[in-house]
Amino acid sequence: MGYKEEFIRFMVQSGVLTFGDFVTKSGRNTPYFINTGNYRTGEQAARLGEYYAACLLEHMDNGDISPDLQVLFGPAYKGIPLAVATSVALFTKHGKNVGYCFNRKEKKDHGEGGNMVGHVLQDGDRVVITEDVITAGTAVRETLPLLQAAADVRVEALLVSVDRMERGTGEKTAIQELYEEYGIRTFPIVTVKEVIETLHNVPVDGKIVIDDAVRAAMEAYMEKYCVY
Repeated sequence: MGYKEEFIRFMVQSGVLTFGDFVTKSGRNTPYFINTGNYRTGEQAARLGEYYAACLLEHMDNGDISPDLQVLFGPAYKGIPLAVATSVALFTKHGKNVGYCFNRKEKKDHGEGGNMVGHVLQDGDRVVITEDVITAGTAVRETLPLLQAAADVRVEALLVSVDRMERGTGEKTAIQELYEEYGIRTFPIVTVKEVIETLHNVPVDGKIVIDDAVRAAMEAYMEKYCVY
């Protein structure tokens, strides 16, 4: 079993990938939801960082991301543990020392001040953003001005747990829009199609989470909102 299949099962076992009736940040009713806020233990954080690190290193090996990477940026709040866990995994498992930083929701007006914590961004720094999912690209659009205000950095890529493969503000996917608007490439650990293919009628800890009915609901949602 490859790291992608392992990651999909890990999300289900952690209560992060769930199925039912939900509303996304972009306001769409969806039959499945990914909530990285449900990771709660040190073991989960460690494994999560390893999956993100595996995805990052795969794309470094492919030449998609420069190996000369200075920092991982985690947008508050869910992106913060993702950046930290990935940075730790890169060092402890692969001997690669990469900094991390994240933003505060409100600018600090005492002590050292500012709204950034961790690695101090410098002009020319190569940055990879860590997020949980990408639906319409809203979170990334909110993040870029923060990075640009801190320094003249180069955003190498966006890493996400799952690509929902959904249209953004127009007829293209959010990933396509982000690349066309900002030149930022998005690399998911897995796509929603891979989730369906991996879990359809396959038990996780003895339970089927995507049966024929759930698959039909997910495919109907994709037909309405996705590009694939």
